[in-house]
Amino acid sequence: MNHAAPFYALRDFLLANPTDYDRVAREYQWPVLDRFNWAFDVFDRTADPARMALGFAGPEGITESRTFAELTARSSQVANAMAKGGVAAGDRILLMLPNSVPLWETVLGAMKLGAVIIPAAPQLTPADLADRFERGQARHVVTDAEGAGKVGDLGQGGLKLLVGEQRAGWTSFDSTAAEPTHFTPPGQSRASDPLLLYFTSGTTAKPKLVLHTHASYPVGHLATMYWLGVHPGDRHLNISSPGWAKHAWSSVFAPWNAGATILVFNRVKVEPRAVIETIERAGVTTFCGPPTLWRMMINEDLSQGAGSLREALSAGEPLNPEVIERIRAAWGLTIREGYGQTETTLLAGNFPGQIVKPGSMGKVAPGYRIELRPTESTDHHDPSEGEIAVSLAPRPLGLMVGYLDDPAKMAAAEAEGCYRTGDVATRDADGYLTYVGRADDVFKSAGYRLSPFELESVLIEHPAVAEAAVTESPDPVRGVVPKAFVALRAGFTPGRELAGDILRFVRERVAPYRRIRRIEFAELPKTISGKIRRVELRLAERRRVDAGQTMPLSFAEEEFADR
Repeated sequence: MNHAAPFYALRDFLLANPTDYDRVAREYQWPVLDRFNWAFDVFDRTADPARMALGFAGPEGITESRTFAELTARSSQVANAMAKGGVAAGDRILLMLPNSVPLWETVLGAMKLGAVIIPAAPQLTPADLADRFERGQARHVVTDAEGAGKVGDLGQGGLKLLVGEQRAGWTSFDSTAAEPTHFTPPGQSRASDPLLLYFTSGTTAKPKLVLHTHASYPVGHLATMYWLGVHPGDRHLNISSPGWAKHAWSSVFAPWNAGATILVFNRVKVEPRAVIETIERAGVTTFCGPPTLWRMMINEDLSQGAGSLREALSAGEPLNPEVIERIRAAWGLTIREGYGQTETTLLAGNFPGQIVKPGSMGKVAPGYRIELRPTESTDHHDPSEGEIAVSLAPRPLGLMVGYLDDPAKMAAAEAEGCYRTGDVATRDADGYLTYVGRADDVFKSAGYRLSPFELESVLIEHPAVAEAAVTESPDPVRGVVPKAFVALRAGFTPGRELAGDILRFVRERVAPYRRIRRIEFAELPKTISGKIRRVELRLAERRRVDAGQTMPLSFAEEEFADR
């Protein structure tokens, strides 16, 4: 009996109904799996020597590639080398590599062995790594020369694999090529065995430890595959840094679930012009980029079209409606947004074939049930608005096991019957969800609830504004008022005149109670994964106001005569 048959049944059902969301949502059933190892049961079964699994692409086209058969063999060699080096099933491996072939070889090899992967972004500092070794209990590490310099003496006693140059105390990754191309695991992986241990990006607090299994991410991302609209033979390009959940979403599991090719942007710096040329010249059919990149792309010349591109997607943060309209006008494609977290797979999205409502992140993903629970900033009597909460009746397969560093938090969630995401949204009569903001970012001013994202969407329509973050600023009359922190596009100079123009621009487009009352030109603080840390802006603003300090590029509405 094929113990992976339930996985393939669901996958084939999704591929056979690519645009029938209503049927998929109605009939979707998470597969029940016992023994399951995605690397063996899914990836290796696609081991066609003629099919490209991984390609590295740039404006010049595809410059390097690996077939499914080549990665099957190489990942088995890596698994054999790890086992010989003392890595056992259940051991934790810190994996910190840039987008390079050894990254995918290690992910697949560690999975075959049954080890637990702790993905780490190459941008992490030595202090970040010390935290991951300590709280994550990492015993082994795979990295390159730059990473080895940061790791230092951390991880003593385990296997230390080094990609690139040789160094004392480290095992060369090149030596794995001497191992057999077939790997026999010491035991059978269970679907419930741990596979991935993520440290969240920490937009509001210290990173949490999120645990996923051999089923929750590999199988859970079947719904993500459906949202991407990726099919066998497609070429999917995803712009994401290794170490973060979105990389696993769109640069590992979802495309390879479909038997598609994963394309990797082979430039260190993500330049919008180069990305556009890559899409055209590398034959990209499906593309997912972060909102920051899409915002930069609309400032480029889009008149040459998008080549073979069929699906345009965005995730990570809400995308402003103006950006979606600019791409639609230029390329005839509608960017479809998706929403999820490190703790989950895709929770909501605009799926292929659906009507896309401007500003909405779409409908609930198949396999999930979502409720909107009241928060301090929402109307407790309005069921159409509240914190996004994932129902645990039944528990969806794509949800994490829990927070390893805070089991009480998950226990409290299960006692409540749902997992609260910390994100606030509204739901209309057609079931479309619209993102409002993080529960701790939404605030009230003079009794009115204000959504930072809604105001940021207006701000970014101003021709001078590249990015914006809105948060609360203490006010003696209204309690707090909305303040905008703005990063400018190239060619614009911050100053009083531009501040007044931006404030007038917003005032003409929003209701009086939603007006931006203060503005400051500043560099926006971000997490390593690129998300804006509004909490940092909010706390710094409160400290400055309490101390009576003013910033040289900060302006208030009352300073302008036409207010």
